[in-house]
Amino acid sequence: MKNAAKKIYLALIILFLYLPIIVLIVASFNDSKILGTWKGFTFKWYKQFFENDSIMNALKTTLVLAVMSAFIATVIGLVACLTINRMKKVPRAILTSITNIPMLNAEIVTGLAFMLLFIGIGVSLSFSTVLIAHVTFCIPYAVLSIMPKVKQMDNSMYEAALDLGASKTLAFFKVTLPDIMPGVLSGFFMSFTMSLDDFIITHFTRGSGFDTLSTKIYTEVRKGIKPEMYALSTLLFVTVFVLLLLINKTPTKKKVVTKRAEIINKCMQYATIVVVIALVAVSTVYSVKNIFAKNTYKEEIYVYNWGEYLDPEVIDMFEKETGIKVNYEEFETNEEMYTIIAKGARTYDVVCPSDYMIQKMIENNLLAEIDYANVPNISNIMSF
Repeated sequence: MKNAAKKIYLALIILFLYLPIIVLIVASFNDSKILGTWKGFTFKWYKQFFENDSIMNALKTTLVLAVMSAFIATVIGLVACLTINRMKKVPRAILTSITNIPMLNAEIVTGLAFMLLFIGIGVSLSFSTVLIAHVTFCIPYAVLSIMPKVKQMDNSMYEAALDLGASKTLAFFKVTLPDIMPGVLSGFFMSFTMSLDDFIITHFTRGSGFDTLSTKIYTEVRKGIKPEMYALSTLLFVTVFVLLLLINKTPTKKKVVTKRAEIINKCMQYATIVVVIALVAVSTVYSVKNIFAKNTYKEEIYVYNWGEYLDPEVIDMFEKETGIKVNYEEFETNEEMYTIIAKGARTYDVVCPSDYMIQKMIENNLLAEIDYANVPNISNIMSF
């Protein structure tokens, strides 16, 4: 009876945790947009997801940002761990405590602090500011993963390599790094996960026209949840679930397959290193390509709107007809928009505030008067 009660209790916990995810997965294959109505099995939401350029661009940006921030944070964290480990007891304890502060600090405080810092020193918010913020809050997680392996490291092996004529650099890459590699990889993937999952810090430090998956989903959800979001969430969950299964898979008979398991672990470790290097290389190439790529549009405009959402088809028609790229964003309240514009956090060409806010923005020199000479079709507009 006691064992049955434990099993029921465990089943209820698992059901409570995973039932919402199961509902989401089922909804991603439902032919109906209405969650409570089943109209048949379909893959069309997945097809529409992959055909949605804005979501795919946000996905690419998210992956590039996560890989680059994780790599930089892991490198800095590795150097920090090696340095802290050589310090005396008191300085080591103080520096370790300081390193842990970003983990203990509320994300909204960290995001707001970064936004004020960038605005204060005159740096416009962009991909670079988000990358700096992500690297900063990912470093403690990298240190947390790498430090235990550094403490377990046998320094006598490193000293022996030096005695045998190896340089400090060669001894590090041949002796020290392979010894702590599991911790380094753990720190990389921990940082990658934290960057991939972040919304608050990204929201405060991103610039105009910049979206990650988290900010894109937030924007889309405010206009109503689309079935493409179910497909995206399902793919993310399945990917993480498969990775966890592969990472946590262990041989059942350890005594019989000890050597085989050791070989497999080594192969998995080398394969993981190759994958990480490939991800970093692809992310770097993608970033450089975006920086130096020729823009197919002759101009870009940044539009900030609220309340009355424009149909995406209207924006597509405008871009095709004029050759001008439209970076379109929405805000929830006039006050939110005013704070962002007044602080200079982001810059926009066109904003659509309410009447009372227009007067306030004019009084604070935040709006410029329209030059109708630059609007050749003004007669067509005014005729309505």
